[in-house]
Amino acid sequence: MNAVGSGAKVNLKKELQQYFGFDSFKGEQEKIIKSILSGKDTFVIMPTGGGKSLCYQLPALLSDGVAIIVSPLIALMKNQVDLIRGYSSRDNIAHFLNSTLSKAQQKKVKSDLTDGRTKMLYVAPETLTKQENISFFSDLNISFVAVDEAHCISEWGHDFRPEYRKLRDMIDMIDPELPIIALTATATPKVQDDIVKNLALREPQIFVDSFNRPNLYYEIVPKISKEQTLKSIVKFINTMKGKSGIIYTLNRKTTEELAQTLQANGISAVAYHAGLEAQIRSQRQDQFLLEKVDVIVATIAFGMGIDKPDVRFVIHYNIPKSLENYYQETGRAGRDGMEGKCLLYYSHKDVQKLEHLMRDKPLSEREMGAQLISETLAYVESGVCRRKLLLHYFGEEYKSTNCGNCDNCKNPKEKLEVKDSIKITLDAIKELDERFGIDYVVNIILGKANPQIHTFRHDKLKSFGAGLVMQMDANFWNSLIRQMMLEGMIRKDIEEYGLLKITEKGQKFHKKPYSIMVALNHKYEEATCDDEETSAAGGGTSTTDPQLFEMLKDLRKQVAREKNLPPFVIFLENSLEDMATNYPTTLTELEKIQGVSKGKALRYGKKFVELIAKYVEENDVVKPDDFVMKSVVNKSGMKVYIIQNIDKKIPLETIAKNKGLSLPDLLVEMETIVASGTRLNLDYCLEQELDDNEQEDIFDYFRNSHDDDMESAYEEFKDRDVSIEHLKMMRIKFMSEYAN
Repeated sequence: MNAVGSGAKVNLKKELQQYFGFDSFKGEQEKIIKSILSGKDTFVIMPTGGGKSLCYQLPALLSDGVAIIVSPLIALMKNQVDLIRGYSSRDNIAHFLNSTLSKAQQKKVKSDLTDGRTKMLYVAPETLTKQENISFFSDLNISFVAVDEAHCISEWGHDFRPEYRKLRDMIDMIDPELPIIALTATATPKVQDDIVKNLALREPQIFVDSFNRPNLYYEIVPKISKEQTLKSIVKFINTMKGKSGIIYTLNRKTTEELAQTLQANGISAVAYHAGLEAQIRSQRQDQFLLEKVDVIVATIAFGMGIDKPDVRFVIHYNIPKSLENYYQETGRAGRDGMEGKCLLYYSHKDVQKLEHLMRDKPLSEREMGAQLISETLAYVESGVCRRKLLLHYFGEEYKSTNCGNCDNCKNPKEKLEVKDSIKITLDAIKELDERFGIDYVVNIILGKANPQIHTFRHDKLKSFGAGLVMQMDANFWNSLIRQMMLEGMIRKDIEEYGLLKITEKGQKFHKKPYSIMVALNHKYEEATCDDEETSAAGGGTSTTDPQLFEMLKDLRKQVAREKNLPPFVIFLENSLEDMATNYPTTLTELEKIQGVSKGKALRYGKKFVELIAKYVEENDVVKPDDFVMKSVVNKSGMKVYIIQNIDKKIPLETIAKNKGLSLPDLLVEMETIVASGTRLNLDYCLEQELDDNEQEDIFDYFRNSHDDDMESAYEEFKDRDVSIEHLKMMRIKFMSEYAN
């Protein structure tokens, strides 16, 4: 490669100003550009927003010939080419060559390349595998090859593309002497090593910029239920009105549903996923870039290399497959150095879904995927500074213990003295000759034998079961080991991924232990729908008001006596709980309470809303949620399915099985349906289970009942071989006939 034609010295700052209009370089950009211009293989690890693209764009403009840039996504190529053309006075300065071009367009691109008018050519790795393209490129004057998103080479990387593994062979067929620059925004030490080896970089100059993005706020939000999560997201986006944001989900269906929910709630949003036609994807990407829509709800197919500096929030609706995915995707927020909020909604069910998706993959892929999920899980559940954990994952030490810009630092967790526990852990790793990973070490500490432990006779070690004296669970020991890594006492071996090795600092501690305090992990699964509603980005909780709840129960008894009906026919107890949480003070608001239809609100609701309005005024209650989320997710689908199948006299067990429900869950759904004003005829089920006399006796019991307690009903009839399911079915029949 001949830099700048003659190899003459160049004033890079002057060229930067001329071509891009910038007065100065960021970070290590100038050194990287000099390395490329001198013809050396170069490896750049620079976080999103650090100015990665400029590192190869400026050298391409200053060098003789054309630079070939390998890029994984067609959308990314178009975006980059448009940007370069925007800086230049001519369109042929940059082209892309891929399957979207017609034959006439390909001919024009090749003509510009042959005539030397093009300085940058973006290609997909697949383009390089075609022999006709290799022959064509071999006749061109190529300055260097830039491999963008180089983490795609590594099987440990988050966007692994098998075609990337063939790049070195393809480059050698074009010209084995070509300099290579590899660039990535995310790479763990393991992935970095993989990239250098696979591209066979020759004595590369390696530049690693800091992965720290101090302007980004990181928060994990427990995903309590689908409804509460959607509500939380809508509320959060309403606090960011008019600002750009990306929401990532795992599947196409969820992107569509979520985008529709946002639209129904007055938020300008569109869905983006690989199942859409290329034209629609391109159109929606442009809508987002041109700020015609505020929010894009996408699978991971969106965003790689998208140059939008003012994305103000990134939400993960599902846990990402790896920390590299997470870092790459959150890195699309706040690229201009200003505000960027990163929320991750977490439920262990999402982890199980990820694991389920891997079940049909080869064993090596499953093991790799399991380790990546394990790392992400450790990040999510940790009580330690999020920033410190993320940077450590990418091989960077963050000195401060409190970044002040993540949920764990703003709301610190309880700390525990762990000197003795660390000693036990180091003893175990030492006794195992530093030849095992976290899970194995934890099993040894807790004395949990398995076939492998028996085979190696490790159940005979002194360390086996040594941790039981601490009376802590596996969650604690996992957390402790990861925090010992953060403290630099142990490390994971890069070559033998996952094996724990004791560092010099760990050896010193082992010889002379000292006091050390660590933050405990979160236990997100403890939160449930019934006791807590969590709001994102600094929100609080909203729970049932016990005083109001008792007052509503008393009123229900009074109304029931007046109507000569059992109280549960007026309103179910969970409806009263919802009222005592959301304080409806009008009949319109009351209709939004679960189990309350318009008819029921009109028939029984007046006294209830009057009581609540008076209580709110007398107690200066601030209603927790004046905004009610409009839902377009098809909640009525389940209701319609149940009604239609009961009309067809399908057995309840079959209906439940077809919808993935247990029979008790189905009965709850049915009770809600009849409480909302729809009749269900269960005679075809009941006449097979109970005779007329039993049905009449149960009806009489419910007619005279004064509470919702099914246990009391069961005690009354248990000697007559009547199950709790029979009683629930009879109560549903009773409500159908008397409440509707």
